[in-house]
Amino acid sequence: MRAIPHPLVQRLARCLSVSVGTTLLSAALLIALSLGAGVPAGTSNVIAVCCGIVPSYFANRHWVWGKTGRSDLLREVAPFWILSLAGLVASTLAVSWVASATAGSTSTARAVLLPLANLSVFAALWVVQFIVLDRVLFARPTPEKESVR
Repeated sequence: MRAIPHPLVQRLARCLSVSVGTTLLSAALLIALSLGAGVPAGTSNVIAVCCGIVPSYFANRHWVWGKTGRSDLLREVAPFWILSLAGLVASTLAVSWVASATAGSTSTARAVLLPLANLSVFAALWVVQFIVLDRVLFARPTPEKESVR
């Protein structure tokens, strides 16, 4: 049985940490906007998730994958935003549905269920996102790729 390389475990742990941090930020904003400010749940989710995309990109790029220098708009930034916006669309649909289904529930129940809907979608997409970030967006060139350049 082959051992998992240490750098992969380190990237997984760091990427998970970034995701947890941005998820907590998004959840706090979602609750504050939807329950505190009375902004509709779907709109609150869009704002909350968008506020987490920028720090997620930079933390993943620099801290998780150790990339330095300028970002490549077409190869890194645009695909990262596309992945994030796909999650945003799916999580907004889930949050809107949960908001509608729990309209008569207490604020406490909604404060748990709305972020849970958001979290469930992003948890399901996290594995796919990690693989795309690790193997495509922020992949380090292998010796074979270097010799082709």
